[in-house]
Amino acid sequence: MSAGEWIAAAAVAVFLLLVILVARPLFKLGRTLDEATIAIRKAHENSDPLFDGANTTLTHVNTQLERVDGITANAQAVSGNVSALTSVFTATLGGPLVKVAAVSYGLSKAIKARRKRKEEREGKHARRGIRRGRK
Repeated sequence: MSAGEWIAAAAVAVFLLLVILVARPLFKLGRTLDEATIAIRKAHENSDPLFDGANTTLTHVNTQLERVDGITANAQAVSGNVSALTSVFTATLGGPLVKVAAVSYGLSKAIKARRKRKEEREGKHARRGIRRGRK
């Protein structure tokens, strides 16, 4: 064998070693890509029920929000009605009730003052009678 043949044989051996060293990571990369493909396929298959459940939940939430909107509208209407009723009550009965309360307060004060004066007069007469020896 000549020197050129030895160099060629060495080059073939180095090339074969290089192919073996590069083939192993490529083979592992191929298996990793296969596993990733399987995982993606399983995730896709399992996502359909998840999305169906999410859609059902959103439908229920929207239904409840519509009910809450109705309740809010009714509460607003009741609040407006109470406000209007309060205004009507104040306008129709508020003034006369205040006047009646004022008159009753005035009468009460006048009666108390009259009683007080009457008791004072009777007390003075009773004291005079006691001084003179009368009962």
